[in-house]
Amino acid sequence: MPWWAWLLDAVAVVLLLCVCYAVTLVVRRRLLARHGGTFELSHRVRSSKAGRGWVLGVGRYHGDRLEWFRVFSPNPRPTKVWGRKELIYQGRRERVGGEQISLYADHLVIVCHTTAGETVELALTRSSLLGLQAWLEARPPGTNWTEAPLR
Repeated sequence: MPWWAWLLDAVAVVLLLCVCYAVTLVVRRRLLARHGGTFELSHRVRSSKAGRGWVLGVGRYHGDRLEWFRVFSPNPRPTKVWGRKELIYQGRRERVGGEQISLYADHLVIVCHTTAGETVELALTRSSLLGLQAWLEARPPGTNWTEAPLR
């Protein structure tokens, strides 16, 4: 078999793998959206350098949990999960420096703290921020209303 035939076969296999990966991502996104609305939610996984460490993702509310999925991962399970009682909203800010390139144009950066003392930085739209704040403030039926909320 001539060398160019091997090369053509290799290119075809790479293209087939790329198409399969793309189809997997589309199907995964549809399945995630099926069980509740999803929204664009980026998460800063590393904060060692200013403006770096952001990973694009998708957020989904699932009961008392906020689940975060990486956009370009075929994994059907959430990469990160925060409980409603764990997150404490601290404030928001505009994107600065390298964040203006790595995040979506209409996203704000919010800073939350967990009850364990961890700092969580998320980026989302203003309307998604309203939804997050409402979700954090809401309490499900059967909650002990005499218990002070975590603030």
